[in-house]
Amino acid sequence: MRVVELSAEALDTVPWERLESADPNVPAKEVRRAMRRLVRKGPESTDRGCRPLFSALAGTPDAPSALTTAVVPFVVALAADPRTGARSTLVELMVFLFEQSPAGAAQPEVWRHAHHTAQDLLADPEPVVRRAALSLADGPGRLLDRWRDERDPAVRIPLLLALGEFAAETEVRTLLTGLLRDADPVLRVTAVHALAGREPEIAVRELDALVEILADPALRPRWEGVWYIPDADGALSRENIADWTAALFETVPVAATRFVTRLAGAADPVEDADLLRAVVEHAWRLLVSHRSAEGALLPVVGGLLDHSDATVRLTSAHFLGAAGPRARAYADRLAGLLDDPGEGELLDGTVGEHARWALARMDDPRALPGLVESLCTPHHLESGRSWAGGGPRRPEVVDVLGPLRAHADLLLPAVREELRRDGPYSLRSDLLDVVGAWGPDALPALPEVTACLADMYSGHSAGQALAALGPAAASAATAVRERIGLDPPGNHPWWHWILGRIGGGDPAQNLRVVGETLPREGEPASGGGMAGHLADFGAEAAPYADRLRYLLANGEGWVRTQAAVALWPVTGERDPARSVLEEEILAFTADREYYGMFDTALRALIRMGPLGPTVRTALHTLREQDRRLSAHGDYRAILDDETRLALIDEALSLKG
Repeated sequence: MRVVELSAEALDTVPWERLESADPNVPAKEVRRAMRRLVRKGPESTDRGCRPLFSALAGTPDAPSALTTAVVPFVVALAADPRTGARSTLVELMVFLFEQSPAGAAQPEVWRHAHHTAQDLLADPEPVVRRAALSLADGPGRLLDRWRDERDPAVRIPLLLALGEFAAETEVRTLLTGLLRDADPVLRVTAVHALAGREPEIAVRELDALVEILADPALRPRWEGVWYIPDADGALSRENIADWTAALFETVPVAATRFVTRLAGAADPVEDADLLRAVVEHAWRLLVSHRSAEGALLPVVGGLLDHSDATVRLTSAHFLGAAGPRARAYADRLAGLLDDPGEGELLDGTVGEHARWALARMDDPRALPGLVESLCTPHHLESGRSWAGGGPRRPEVVDVLGPLRAHADLLLPAVREELRRDGPYSLRSDLLDVVGAWGPDALPALPEVTACLADMYSGHSAGQALAALGPAAASAATAVRERIGLDPPGNHPWWHWILGRIGGGDPAQNLRVVGETLPREGEPASGGGMAGHLADFGAEAAPYADRLRYLLANGEGWVRTQAAVALWPVTGERDPARSVLEEEILAFTADREYYGMFDTALRALIRMGPLGPTVRTALHTLREQDRRLSAHGDYRAILDDETRLALIDEALSLKG
């Protein structure tokens, strides 16, 4: 196949009108315009001019579009032409396109030629092009050939990382293991990364050397501008490299903890803020995932509370907040940060906000003045609260205030005032959840809760709060009945359950409306209605016992578990409900993928009395494991774990 001529005339020979783009917003004619501009501008072409091509030329693996096949010779020719300004981006486009190209005998000539030409770019005079072309190499042989001739550090390092994909090859492994003792410490770190994908134990073995090299003050300038990885814009900083290195130990918590503590000890408190940001970030990740890391990391993180870098201070304060009562030794220093306005890069909240939460978790009275008001400010309610990366963020209002039930008398006036405001419905729902968490201790807020019932957005949370307040909230029954009139019929049983909880309305009617949601024998058992809610009616719900037994025998998942929860308080029969609940605990222990019914089942078993030996053994297994008992990856993992461990301890304390 001849080399494509780079000219507008050559581009016009492509049958554009018969080709279809993968992106309706970038039609084939726009691809033609983009290609013509790249040809015309030559040395002045830029990355921006290439961007429309990425979406327009998308395809599926082994099935490039006709448009892509028509354009790829021009892309290759432009990338290989030293007169093109946007060469490195065009090479990235080639990588993108080759991922779609067919392989083997099915590969058309145009694609074979493109692959062949791409190999020449590995020896291109421009380092940036050579680096971008590493992903185009057709095997370890090409990369090893390049290694023998390459002298540019900004190409050598990504070249070694690319060779890591072939570390199982004898020649590649010999090269990489030899570099573990190379005189160049930066290459030594690179070799560890290249080998660790297949041999994670190498990173553990080289841990001390990694720390020493990363923290070596003489090497600080060496890290910038040389460490490139695929799909990343620009070179990694030393902080990024430290972060990436710490990730090598994720499967070995003991080694990960040791790496973090060693790096914190080796880093200069002033000059190495970048390393310390990596330290607190990985300390946080370890705390969230493994209980055992907490004891070793508390003094490391606590020692960084006063650091000059706001990200370090904020993450440290959040870490101590998550640790809660186990971090009380740092309460005085946290109190000194209550007015700290510092903010971390890409993190949510201020240092002061996280310090206040930490004190609240420790039940320290210094957190209480102004706490409710601070949680209800527009700043606190910004969208950053939903930041989903698992890093430090402002905790939800109920997670801060819910555990402070003992201080309800002090905090409730501010909660009531905020409920009376015409604020965001999400905030009202949060505060109503706090009332629910405090239960009868929040009874003075009954007027505000009742007023929220008519709100279509926060009314459900108001109903939950009334259920938690119990019979003392009977005066809200009229407002509940009015809400029933506003809701569709499908919601009525839930509101009648609320009436039953507060002792309002006709008890027989409340029971009937809730009970009739359960299927009769012969009806589909997939919808369990409000089986679990029927437990609150106790023996009065005995007329619906057969329906519960039917669900127990024919239902699945949460429906069956909810029926088991209700059967004992309704009938006094421990079996077969107990065996169903025990199955839930045993299934959870074997495969902790779904947490939804574990808490419910265990609470019901606790109410029933002493556990059987099989369930006790399963709970001991959960109690002794190191992984947090939570599906979350942020501060809620610690809260969930604490709650579940307390439940397990309560269950195990029951004597037979």
